[in-house]
Amino acid sequence: MSKHLANLWRANKNLVAFLFLMVLFRSAIADWNVVPTGSMLPTIRIGDRIFVDKMAYDLRVPLTHIAIAHLGDPQRGDIVTIDSAAAHELLVKRVVGVPGDTVALRDNVLYVNGVRADYRALATPPMHDAAPGDARYLMERFDGVSHVVRLSETAPSPVASFGPVTVPAGEYLMLGDNRDDSADSRYFGFIPRNEVMGRTRNVAFSLDPTHLYMPRLSRFGAALDRPLAAN
Repeated sequence: MSKHLANLWRANKNLVAFLFLMVLFRSAIADWNVVPTGSMLPTIRIGDRIFVDKMAYDLRVPLTHIAIAHLGDPQRGDIVTIDSAAAHELLVKRVVGVPGDTVALRDNVLYVNGVRADYRALATPPMHDAAPGDARYLMERFDGVSHVVRLSETAPSPVASFGPVTVPAGEYLMLGDNRDDSADSRYFGFIPRNEVMGRTRNVAFSLDPTHLYMPRLSRFGAALDRPLAAN
């Protein structure tokens, strides 16, 4: 048996080493994550696989949450992945409030530190296959960051008005861009800094679940936070 195992190791050690290094790379440096829900529509579409920079904020011991070097902090407007203890799953949300900010929503109008975000209606939806139901799309601009938000015309969220709340030290307030269909800080509370696992700015690749998971080629490598033409 030991000879058989030794032969098996010799035959496969390069593959084992490659897989081990790949796991370490995806754990500590960069990864891609599937987005199975529409909570970040229209910025991130169902079926998108987003590229996640695991070193955007921290250098961590692989396969753990232990940070060994602090590289930066999330900023307003960043889209981040969150290993949420409250939600018991990996979330993808946008940073809206940083420590010390006072944040409120009034009928889906965002206020940060008493300042109202600017809004501009889009003449046409940014894509053809948004979440079911009538919706309107607005360009939301605040603190030099602009992105599109989706508001439902038929099923407004019970937390379309929220706060004001003040973000504690070491925590963040996160919202989904699909404001009326997102489980975020309005439900789970503030997000601790150590649960923020990385930042995403691009789609790695995308498969369309409504069309037999055919590739959406126009989404490959696409930058987030800009209106994208329907493919």
